Amino acid sequence: MTKSGGGAGPGGADAESWRLRELQQLRVQEAVDSMVKSLERENIRKMQGLMFRCSAGCCEDNQASMQQVHQCIERCHAPLAQAQALVTNELEKFQDRLARCTMHCNDKAKDSIDAGSKEPQVKRQLDSCVSRCVDDHMHLIPTMTRKMKESLSSMGK
Repeated sequence: MTKSGGGAGPGGADAESWRLRELQQLRVQEAVDSMVKSLERENIRKMQGLMFRCSAGCCEDNQASMQQVHQCIERCHAPLAQAQALVTNELEKFQDRLARCTMHCNDKAKDSIDAGSKEPQVKRQLDSCVSRCVDDHMHLIPTMTRKMKESLSSMGK
């Protein structure tokens, strides 16, 4: 919800709502960061090692042309690039879903204001709605992590 002209006093409910939403955002960010670190440590790093060893092997073939070496290295890089694209895509989908949920909360709050509800009540409803969005999406992270790890494991083979 955008700030409207009226307020709930200096630093009162407005500041409290802002802090609550910042804490919710931080909660999601920390969970996503933890997931990405786990994926990097357990899956991506192994793929990077394979890619570098494979690429080094391409360079050891003295009979290969420059173009053949380049194509060999490209083949070595493909699984890692595919893995990184998968992670990026899943994170974007997750962020889009969370953004749509919070946008729905904002729309409901605007509708309540337009219908004549008082701003403090609407802010409480908005905070509650955003908290539900965050909670619902936090519950999706373990499943999303498991799905990505399975996909990454099959790519690394």
